[in-house]
Amino acid sequence: MAMAAVRPLEVDVAALAETRARAGFGVRFLRRLWRSKLALVGTVVLVVIMIMCAAAPLISHQDPNYQSLLQQMQPPAPGHPLGFDELGRDEWTRMLYGGRLSLFIGLFGTVLGMVIGTVVGAIAGYAGGWLDDLIGRLLDVLLSFPFILLAILIAAVLGSGVRPVMIALTIGYLPYFARIVRGSVLQLRESEYVQAAKALGASDGRTLFRHILPNTLDTVLVQFTLSAASAILVAAALSFLGLGVQAPTAEWGAMVQSASNYFQQDPALVFYPGVAIFVTVLSINLLGDVLRDVLDPKMVN
Repeated sequence: MAMAAVRPLEVDVAALAETRARAGFGVRFLRRLWRSKLALVGTVVLVVIMIMCAAAPLISHQDPNYQSLLQQMQPPAPGHPLGFDELGRDEWTRMLYGGRLSLFIGLFGTVLGMVIGTVVGAIAGYAGGWLDDLIGRLLDVLLSFPFILLAILIAAVLGSGVRPVMIALTIGYLPYFARIVRGSVLQLRESEYVQAAKALGASDGRTLFRHILPNTLDTVLVQFTLSAASAILVAAALSFLGLGVQAPTAEWGAMVQSASNYFQQDPALVFYPGVAIFVTVLSINLLGDVLRDVLDPKMVN
């Protein structure tokens, strides 16, 4: 599973402020989403997938790890719409529970990277000087590694499991968010309203976290959607390589890995989780494209 590097989003903060003045962000987003039928379909599909995975215990009352050798690779049957896997486990149930874990790892790992990266980037951009240089060099070191290789290295050092994968995603995405926020803060710290806040006696902490950071959140949100899609794919890749979630826990990447040994006997066992990963990642990317278009000052309509 080859991974393309996630590049930091570049948005002109001054132009973004002008865009906000012309139309509300929420109105523009809904308008753009409605015009892009493909993105609208992707958003609906993503919402449905997330609801179904979150409600897995309500949709299926079966144990995702229950094995029955008498049902090995049996075709779909009433109550079992996707049949059974190589160990006689219900494939539909494992798809739901596997989706819960895949989405949790990808989204939560990205959230941690976003939060830490935002704080680091904000401090570097606002403080400047030697601290900015030091943080910049550390970020350059992390960015010098291809993302998937960095994730594999961290997961290999920390061992397999959910926690190492989440740590790998957090460290991997931290520099992208830090770069975005740092660039925005460098523009915003010289703006008139920031200078006015300082003149009124606002402390550096209040100026940064109350007046500057809120104006960077839109661009951070767009980067989050693009990074979350990549994170789900990276988490699945690590599980496929044996560095992520381990059997018998249901997770889409691990399900592809275990089913690949039985591809000739039942290709559907690889097809189901593979398509789920593809559709989920595509839906998140389509949503991210709409958010990016809304935040692009050149596309105000």
